[in-house]
Amino acid sequence: MAWPWPLSLITRTTAAPVRQRSFDAATGDRRGKGMGMFGPINGEVGAGLELTRRRARYLEANNPWCTNGVSVWCSHLTGSGIRPTAKTNSIDERQIVSAEFETWADDPANFGGMANFWGLQEQVARHLVRDGEALAAIEMSLNGFGIRLIAPDQLDQAKTANLGDGRLIVQGVEFDARGNRVAYWIFPDAPHSEFTQFAVSERYAATDILHIFKPMSAGQVRGVSWLAPVVLTTHELDQLSDALLVGAKTSAMLAGFLTDINNTSTETVFDFDDEGAVSLEPGTIQALPAGVDIKFSAPDAAKDAPAFVRLNLQAIAAGMGLPEHLLSGDLTNANYSSIRAGLLPFRQRVEQVQYHTLVPQFLLPIWRRWLAFQITSGRMDISADLDVEWIMPRHLQVDPSKDVDAVTKMLDAGLMSRTQAVAELGWSIDDLDAEIAQDREREARLGLNFNQSEGAPNAA
Repeated sequence: MAWPWPLSLITRTTAAPVRQRSFDAATGDRRGKGMGMFGPINGEVGAGLELTRRRARYLEANNPWCTNGVSVWCSHLTGSGIRPTAKTNSIDERQIVSAEFETWADDPANFGGMANFWGLQEQVARHLVRDGEALAAIEMSLNGFGIRLIAPDQLDQAKTANLGDGRLIVQGVEFDARGNRVAYWIFPDAPHSEFTQFAVSERYAATDILHIFKPMSAGQVRGVSWLAPVVLTTHELDQLSDALLVGAKTSAMLAGFLTDINNTSTETVFDFDDEGAVSLEPGTIQALPAGVDIKFSAPDAAKDAPAFVRLNLQAIAAGMGLPEHLLSGDLTNANYSSIRAGLLPFRQRVEQVQYHTLVPQFLLPIWRRWLAFQITSGRMDISADLDVEWIMPRHLQVDPSKDVDAVTKMLDAGLMSRTQAVAELGWSIDDLDAEIAQDREREARLGLNFNQSEGAPNAA
């Protein structure tokens, strides 16, 4: 039978080559067997959020390293307070706006009566580090405008539903069809409150809720405690420390054991107490009968324990994003260069959180609502589009003279403006210039002339 097509058109087919995983991270041999894996971010967060947060709270309350680490982060993130400066060319308008905001921010009645706006910033930072997220409600009333902090537990984690038409509720956060946050489902009181019975979460518009967290991945809905990478390590270090302490206490004890070599009773020779032990008093010289031997315990202390403990502290510091000396407080081998080398990358991390998390998610929305309230209530006649610059707290310098010398050279070379230099110190240039002018006017009026550096305006 003839082929219906030419033989030249017949091609030989071969099996596809077998694909082999060449990445060591994807191997399934003995090194990769049993290794944990991380799935989609929201599924992982939803499964481990509550337990991780509870363990982090326990460590922050009981472990000295975690207590110090959380406090260090809070102090560097907010310090004495992140203050706004209105971006306007009018000095008078800028000073008026700053004074009005300070008056509102200093009143504890606007923040639940327990703290002012600067104290609220510290509480938000603590929730952010320890719990992974912070919640605050914007409350408007006839008496004014206020902010109320909400415990992260009140955000209904179990509230997940498909509302249709592309609308979703994921772990208590409601999204529209375009993926924008439109509402939060919040319990009326904290679920762990002893006075609270079971209650159904209530819907609050996203415009009235501030949800602050540092996302780990795109599309993340809820925040995770910053202590998550070090929870197990810190727990193991706690156990190690307890074991070393018990071992040291045991080593300090003098324990002796009598051995009856000749198999004769020693009860008639020694005065045993009710528990069958022989007491040893200071300065006692005891003669042992024939056939009786005594041996003292000498537990071996862990010789490498200090180095091992420090290695774990370094791991905890790295997991929390802190220089080791800020976590442990150990400055034994520290010098100017090593401290500066550790502080510079840490300060970069601090600024990232300040400008990428705190400002857009917390500070800027409050500024806009406060500005709108001031305008609509008739308290201020300014533009609703008035922009703001947030002045971060000043970082303490390791060697202030060297830093001032570097800033002075940058100012002389035109690489930095004086406004920028003053802002980095945590001051408003308007306030600083006004204070300098007042000081010099008072000094001239009183005939004072202090020793000024060469080139100063009022140098002798």
